[in-house]
Amino acid sequence: MAVNLRGRNFLTLMDFTSDEIDYLLTLAADLKAKKRAGIRGNTLAGKNIALIFEKSSTRTRCAFTVACNDEGAFPEYLNKNDIQLGAKEDAKDTARVLGRMFDGIEFRGFKQETVETLAKYSGVPVWNGLTDIDHPTQVLADFLTLRENFGKLRGLKLVYLGDGRNNMSNALMIGCAKMGIDYVVSSPKELEPDKNLLAKCREIAKHSTITIINDPKEAVKGADAIYTDVWVSMGEEALKEERYRLLGNWQVNTEIINATGKDTTIFLHCLPAVKGSEVTEEVFESERSKVFDEAENRMHTIKAVMVATLGA
Repeated sequence: MAVNLRGRNFLTLMDFTSDEIDYLLTLAADLKAKKRAGIRGNTLAGKNIALIFEKSSTRTRCAFTVACNDEGAFPEYLNKNDIQLGAKEDAKDTARVLGRMFDGIEFRGFKQETVETLAKYSGVPVWNGLTDIDHPTQVLADFLTLRENFGKLRGLKLVYLGDGRNNMSNALMIGCAKMGIDYVVSSPKELEPDKNLLAKCREIAKHSTITIINDPKEAVKGADAIYTDVWVSMGEEALKEERYRLLGNWQVNTEIINATGKDTTIFLHCLPAVKGSEVTEEVFESERSKVFDEAENRMHTIKAVMVATLGA
């Protein structure tokens, strides 16, 4: 089936079919191979891209910037102090201004509502670099990494340990439901996923299961990949003591890795990591850890999203 994503926004994987997600992953793999072969593209030549960052970033900012440069676009970085978004000007007005000056807009910030408003009023493709409830570009990178290691997605078992209601767990749950990956969330009961999102993901998961297993050792049995994230998300620093108290038993360590019963299990993390908290140094630096492949793949998958939605 032919896939055409030109002009589409990329706000959540909930908006995309499994075929469309597969298309983006295949395109990303092709763009990655070309970059490694020294082949530069020009599909975004002459395009101006606004990169809005309410939240600081390493991987997202660098991935969008390099991806723009590789395909001939000009990226303009705009942090919360550079523009009036959320201060003197609401998102609706900012969208209509930027949409007349830029060909595409990336947003990384707090509210999902903000990126949706930018998409509704700007008239150009808008890409979600992260919000408090979703992180779709990260999941594309995660899935490309899984395909590189296992040659497939459907039928794999991905286990997430930690805060089950944060943006990373939400985005993974949506993506796994779409792509036929068995998804297990292991967290304290206080941090289980949102019940409405859980129900929706179970409804759309035609070829896989979405499961909550509180016991981390039970959860990881047979896992192909174990995923974790920081215990305290940006903007929740005041909750650090409570989160560390709740999540102490959900650390990814050698004992947890061994509990999978498989010697092919890989470790994933969206980064940055607080080593010694959600993951031990030993696991993070082990051969099972694919976190830097995953980080590199942010660039290739983000490039694929821009090329597919805006490219010539």
